[in-house]
Amino acid sequence: MRSILPTLFLSMSMSLSLAASAVAGTPTHVMVRAQSLDAKFIGNHTGGLQVTLSDARSGAVLAKGLISGGTGDTPRIMLAPHLRNAPLSDKDTAGFEAVLDLAQPTLVKVDAVGPMGRPASAISVSSTMWIIPGHDVLGDGWVLTFPGIVIEPTTAPGPDGAIKVNANVTMMCGCPITPAGTWDANDYRIDATVLDGDRTVAATPLAYAGQPSQFTGVLPKIRPGKYRLRLVAVNARTPNTGVVEQALDIPAPR
Repeated sequence: MRSILPTLFLSMSMSLSLAASAVAGTPTHVMVRAQSLDAKFIGNHTGGLQVTLSDARSGAVLAKGLISGGTGDTPRIMLAPHLRNAPLSDKDTAGFEAVLDLAQPTLVKVDAVGPMGRPASAISVSSTMWIIPGHDVLGDGWVLTFPGIVIEPTTAPGPDGAIKVNANVTMMCGCPITPAGTWDANDYRIDATVLDGDRTVAATPLAYAGQPSQFTGVLPKIRPGKYRLRLVAVNARTPNTGVVEQALDIPAPR
């Protein structure tokens, strides 16, 4: 009687091979970038962004990394007319390229947080997109828009007990704000407010201080106590805004 074992083993081997090939994924490249609203790409200049790509349905993490690189070419991004399908990025523009192992079309969710180097102004942006195995998302790639204005305040004693407020104010990419510049200081209003709980104690607008992105103002003398200093920046031409708060302690005179 002829043994059926070789035939059985061959059949099992073919079945396992077919099953493995059915679930094997296809490496699929996905480039993720983050562009500051009304400005350039966010990268090393402001610390980059943390990115997580996951299966939107199962929650399984597919890739994690940091968007890093340059902010891109200013004339190409901000000044030249944009033609359909013409790239805004180049080889040096900040991005994170993930390689996803996909066995089937997958609804992918991306979560990005940053800019990491400006934690007080960091926000999170999420999006979802179908990614097809073998259909790479490259070039400009998957571009996330980051609205916001970075505000970095400092305070110093002023004359007669007043408080001088200085602030470095930039786009989320770190792009500078100057009079008549690409980001025109005349389009921005920055206000400083001292709060005691929800009560406004003092307030002043900040004026351009003569150096890129530098704004300054003087708050009147405030009685000793613990307060919050809130700075708000708005752009008159776009939805861009920024808010930052920090503690403000006014010591009693010695």
